[in-house]
Amino acid sequence: MTENAQQSLQRIFGYRHFRGHQQAIIERLTSGGDVLALMPTGGGKSLCYQIPALLRPGTGIVVSPLIALMADQVEALQQLGVRAAYLNSTLESSEQSRIERQLLDGELDLLYLAPERLLRESTLALLARTELALFAIDEAHCVSQWGHDFRPEYQQLSLLAERFPATPRIALTATADRRTREEIVEQLALQRASRFISSFDRPNIRYTIDSGGNGRERLWRFLQREHPADAGIVYCLSRRKVEETADWLNDQGRPALPYHAGLDAATRQRHQQRFLREQGLIIVATIAFGMGIDKPDVRFVAHLNLPKSIEAYYQETGRAGRDGGPADAWMNFGLQDVITLRQFINDTDAADRYKRVSGEKLERMLGLCDLIACRRQALLAYFDETLERPCGNCDNCLTPPETWDASEASRKALSCVYRTGQRFGASYLIDVLTGKDDERIRRNWHDRLSTFGIGTELKASEWRQLIRQLLSRGYLETDSDGHGSLKLAQRCRLLLRGEESLMLRKPVKTVKQKRQPSDTLKELAPAQQQLFEQLRELRLEIAREQNLPPYVIFHDATLRAMCLQQPMSLTQMGEISGVGERKLERYGQRFLDRILVQTNGSRATQN
Repeated sequence: MTENAQQSLQRIFGYRHFRGHQQAIIERLTSGGDVLALMPTGGGKSLCYQIPALLRPGTGIVVSPLIALMADQVEALQQLGVRAAYLNSTLESSEQSRIERQLLDGELDLLYLAPERLLRESTLALLARTELALFAIDEAHCVSQWGHDFRPEYQQLSLLAERFPATPRIALTATADRRTREEIVEQLALQRASRFISSFDRPNIRYTIDSGGNGRERLWRFLQREHPADAGIVYCLSRRKVEETADWLNDQGRPALPYHAGLDAATRQRHQQRFLREQGLIIVATIAFGMGIDKPDVRFVAHLNLPKSIEAYYQETGRAGRDGGPADAWMNFGLQDVITLRQFINDTDAADRYKRVSGEKLERMLGLCDLIACRRQALLAYFDETLERPCGNCDNCLTPPETWDASEASRKALSCVYRTGQRFGASYLIDVLTGKDDERIRRNWHDRLSTFGIGTELKASEWRQLIRQLLSRGYLETDSDGHGSLKLAQRCRLLLRGEESLMLRKPVKTVKQKRQPSDTLKELAPAQQQLFEQLRELRLEIAREQNLPPYVIFHDATLRAMCLQQPMSLTQMGEISGVGERKLERYGQRFLDRILVQTNGSRATQN
């Protein structure tokens, strides 16, 4: 069995070795057992069900929430010679009937379905007449009502265990804390499943969190410095900010497209396809974008607002650097983000328990932002994983933050909140603290308060950061009036009485951080770099001929291996990681010819 899996890995997918728990998962699933697999984005989750589906008799059914991406996933498999298809609402009825006949006739290795389609009685009846190899439930964290991608339909997928008890099932996700894991097991009836939890660490991603003002300008400096021509994703909290940021990037000369739920389906699909197929394009999006995106060369993920939880942050940043190359997770956020997210939690009609859990998740996210120590250690600890040493590849490791005794300044801010009646927002309070000559302050007689003008030692931007940290540390709360009013929290008493001190991190100035080299990337010599660019051009030419994303032809990592190894024959080309039988047959000669021309040209120049 292991030998067959190894042969499939090499012959079809072009890889020589399994990674992490892949082989154990494949053996368990192929032998008929159920599996819960937690693997980071880019960790090779799809192979864990694709290979068993090929080894077991029947068709593997993949449950995916991503209708917009099914065609790309199926095209990528078909490029490898795998008999794959999908059924969803984008297909004409005649095409759907054809695929259903293929399914009944045993002519498919894998069939992709959305949960809504799967739960139809007609689909369940169709599957009951089919020989099934397995069920793969992708993005299984969607089952959790505490999660950031909750899909109610996922909670009904336990019926697979009832209707098809003899068919093995695998649930896969890249993001799940302990609470979410247990909910996946409970909701999907996977109590007997073997659990495989891989390391959540993505050492090739550099984490940077910045709370300085003017996030858009800071984003631009980051892009110009680190990624002047790379593809990436910029996440914003609102649709309006998505549109404005995309327009602004285009005005600056960087091609960017918006993506959010307010756009019609055709526009979203078009923008998504352009992002997958074009090089150097930036997508600006709400969280509606990204889950299941297989684009391997996303070099950065930037956030211009605070994510709602560490799970959301990890899931979104994990879309960078899927190919193992150096990538950035960069974020800028501010006080208003904290207020907005807290108001969102308070204003929802959800049960009190949901509000409490959501509030706890937001507090953990804020704790990660205000951290002084290694961010990666804290991020992994959230998922119950220990990193023994600081990572050396996050902003706190590369530029250790300074701290300052903020006790007296914090008492001034808290006193100002109290003396103004706990009914004003941060901007007004800062105007009082800094003694601003303002008609509204005079009208409220707040220019006569003892706290008026007592904060001139700090700039308005510094007061804003201080108040944000008081919020994140639990000394202040937002009122439920919907206007962002601040009020004292119970925790502030000791600080106000002088019985507690408070050390806070100083804002870090933007500095160029030294990129840590990735073990998965080898530097190319100038001639090899030139060849790499030529191979990328050839790949893009072939991709356009077939209307495919370039990475479906070959990943960048495979092109780099070609440049380093410079094969002289198809046999040698077939030894390169990522070149399976079918791709060697389809594309091997064209890439080999380009390599030989470049190599012979270099040798002639040297002679």
